[in-house]
Amino acid sequence: MRGTKMEAKYRISNYEKMKDDMATVFLQYDQEKMIRKFALEHDETYLYISFVGRKYRINRLTGSVVWSEDAFRTEQMADYNEAMTIYDVLCYSKESCQPANEWINVGSLSGIQGGTLAKGSNFFQDAGAYFDGKTRLLIQACESLGGRRVKKGDVAFELDLFPFLTIALHFWESDEDFPASLQILVDKNILDYMHYETVMFAVTHVLGCLRSKCEVL
Repeated sequence: MRGTKMEAKYRISNYEKMKDDMATVFLQYDQEKMIRKFALEHDETYLYISFVGRKYRINRLTGSVVWSEDAFRTEQMADYNEAMTIYDVLCYSKESCQPANEWINVGSLSGIQGGTLAKGSNFFQDAGAYFDGKTRLLIQACESLGGRRVKKGDVAFELDLFPFLTIALHFWESDEDFPASLQILVDKNILDYMHYETVMFAVTHVLGCLRSKCEVL
């Protein structure tokens, strides 16, 4: 047990270190270019960006990322998945990135073999099992994140990762023949906006938000 706790503490510390390191890297990039590229709201101290239904701001002097749901009267530090996704998009997205407006399954990204987001991975099987029997709650959770419902499966929504980049969630309840099934669709050009590993961070964050919403609805 002690070893498990120590390992967990190390992982948390390592994630925090990587997040802090990336904040330093962020400061090396041209913030005015980011503002123009993504039409970011900004002032002398912060850049502002919406991510999965929340408003975030990045400190232009320290690189730290926080979010708020009350116009920053109170704020919360962004976790690893949130911060790293935002940093990656702002710093590393391609100069001419544009959505293709064509959906592909996240497990079918061009040039990607295997990985956590591959079709049939435990990642999606576990997520599907969690939402099984929670159709009504999942619908409400998607709506609370500003999702737009579409006709597909038992629950289907388009959700804005960012104002300029959308993903889709398709969910089918289990029946006597098949287990619950969850699919995440992404824009065909998503890798122009972020690295493949970052897609995992973003999808994990989206599903975490939906779980949290389901637990309080």
